[in-house]
Amino acid sequence: MSGESRIDMTEGAIAPKLFALSWPLVAGNLLQTLYNLADVFWVGRVGADAVAAVSLMFPTSWMFVSTAMGITASTIALVSQHIGAGEKRQADHVVGQTILLTLAVSAVLAVVGFAFRYPLLELIGAQGAVFTKALAYIEVVFLSLPLTFLFFAFRAALQGAGDTKTAMWLMVASAGLNVVLDPVFILGWGPVPGMGTRGAAIATLIARLFATVAGVYILLRGDWGIKLHLADLRPDPVRLKKLVDIGYPATLDGWARSFSAVVMAGFVARFGPIATAAYGIGVRLMSVSWTVSGAVGQATATGVGQNLGARTPDRAASVTWTAMIATMGILFAAGGLVMAFPGEAMRLFIGEEAVVDEGVTFLRMVAPSWAFFGGVMVIQGAFRGAGITKAAMALSFLSRWIFRVPVALALAFAWTVSVPGIGPVSGFDLGVEGLWWAYVFGAIASFVVAIAWFRAGTWREGVLDRAPTASAGDD
Repeated sequence: MSGESRIDMTEGAIAPKLFALSWPLVAGNLLQTLYNLADVFWVGRVGADAVAAVSLMFPTSWMFVSTAMGITASTIALVSQHIGAGEKRQADHVVGQTILLTLAVSAVLAVVGFAFRYPLLELIGAQGAVFTKALAYIEVVFLSLPLTFLFFAFRAALQGAGDTKTAMWLMVASAGLNVVLDPVFILGWGPVPGMGTRGAAIATLIARLFATVAGVYILLRGDWGIKLHLADLRPDPVRLKKLVDIGYPATLDGWARSFSAVVMAGFVARFGPIATAAYGIGVRLMSVSWTVSGAVGQATATGVGQNLGARTPDRAASVTWTAMIATMGILFAAGGLVMAFPGEAMRLFIGEEAVVDEGVTFLRMVAPSWAFFGGVMVIQGAFRGAGITKAAMALSFLSRWIFRVPVALALAFAWTVSVPGIGPVSGFDLGVEGLWWAYVFGAIASFVVAIAWFRAGTWREGVLDRAPTASAGDD
């Protein structure tokens, strides 16, 4: 099984191996997106308030999920580099310590999130019926956090070893289960009452429980290239510290992205439920670009990690450039398709014309920038595979908190402040369209910075404890 599933990125033609490593990740991420799209599809049958509630909760729940992704970024870096160096037993040990760390962190976040759910909803601007429906949704999301964290740990372990297919097949089964359960719990069927937004969250919890149990079983079997040994569940302070040292910038990276999404959702909420519902559907359509670029970025992380473990940094650079060019080409095509048929895309999820019209404006403005955003995500994946997670974190911070949120404030709202030496400075008061333009500016500006940073070559040594290698030339 492991011989068929694992991909060795240290030799052979790069493009076909990168494709073989990437397509299961793309499929898995598309299925993860299917979770969200299925929720919106069936919640849309309840009403605009329900769609707005789930839309507001999407970035909030993703804030916690991104913490899991941050922790497991260190798992991918260490496992892939140990595998590339021929140190499989060390890779297995990393997996056991990852399980311990993810369980501890997810339990703390679930308790804290549930305790502060009311002020959190007030902070992002949920009111009235939207507040009630959002509360019903987020309460169940917090309960499912440990399951989500464990599945991310399972996927990262296999991915670092070069096996991306196994997790994909689990996602196929899990997403299929979620799609079947959504209408049952959201709208009601037979003895099951319709629970609206809470039903959407319950369906997702059940599907994730299935995927997590199966994933842990696979790791214990060890037939897929990496194994969870019970002896490795004893705390190893040195290894845990290394996981935290490499992982915390990736966690902060996820938080920077998630908090900015919460802030942007709060900005949109100020323009009413129509804009909020359109934004929620538009962002989910935009998540297709995250799905592709995020998956290729994960494959790039594995390829870079394995090659740095094998001490072939020039090949790691070639993996990154190949992945970036292919990803941007795909997303230019996807963005063009959405620009050509924006109304049809919106009507897949809701029939209210006011929401559709606002969504059309959003898609036509933002879709052309998807490719630039995708290019940044691939380069961030390369940095994470090298274990240089601080660089990936800095790119996320620049993209969101320098190039997006301040620009959104400047373009969308009416305000005036007095700047010493300059005088009064005012916002452009473009309304909600100013928020859409901020997405475009952030994608292009961060892409320029990412390209320059990667070409500097500061990522070439990796993070394994061994003597450094000489520079192997330009990227």
